[in-house]
Amino acid sequence: MQSSCPYPVGSPEIVVFDLETTVPNRAGQRFWVLEFGAITVCPRKLVELDSYSTLIRPKDLSAVALKSGRCDGITRGAVSNAPAFEEVADKIFSILNGRIWAGHNIQRFDCVRIKEAFAEIGKPAPVPVGMIDSLGVLTERFGRRAGNMKMATLAAYFGLGKQKHRSLDDVRMNLEVLKHCATVLFLESCLPSVSNAKWCNPSTIVTRSRSNGKLPCREENSRKSPPSTLGYQRAVPYTRGSLGKVQAVH
Repeated sequence: MQSSCPYPVGSPEIVVFDLETTVPNRAGQRFWVLEFGAITVCPRKLVELDSYSTLIRPKDLSAVALKSGRCDGITRGAVSNAPAFEEVADKIFSILNGRIWAGHNIQRFDCVRIKEAFAEIGKPAPVPVGMIDSLGVLTERFGRRAGNMKMATLAAYFGLGKQKHRSLDDVRMNLEVLKHCATVLFLESCLPSVSNAKWCNPSTIVTRSRSNGKLPCREENSRKSPPSTLGYQRAVPYTRGSLGKVQAVH
């Protein structure tokens, strides 16, 4: 696998991961992790090097619905015989620790849930060397042209099918969304004349905002010009503080 991804020895790889959890429906309830899925990718090619996924049995099985409202959702029966988090914690730690973390809305949600799960079993949580939250990255660089920027909305925008809300499937969808967005931004910067939209100069990104039912072109500063690759050099390093309040190191 390493030969297919030429990269400096010792450089961190990117691990794209996703959690599926219970959703609290009243005050005082907590999130329980029901599934972990991750794909390790080559930073230069974004090719898959390894993958792992597992269902996880929460301590409180009653928090899991007997029948999911989603067609592919996780039910109580699906996780009743799954390993508990402490049984897969070492594997999850080895996948995440010391790598660049990537995912959609992971900084506010998945990172917090990972830290909580490790704290509950009395083990130190894994620490990233950098983080790429595609929600923030795409909102800044791709703009709101795809609506609310949720993964399901982005997938529909690019015709990638419906989001399944299963960890490994969502990780692969996240990678495809990133590739599609990067391609569109590259074409916009190189071939503005081929679009039917009102193009701005190549050093800017076109976004759209509603105004009286129309979608006018709005220019943004050239500092938001798209990257040509998604490498670890683009990742922002973070301190070892709380993952819920991660601070960038400048």
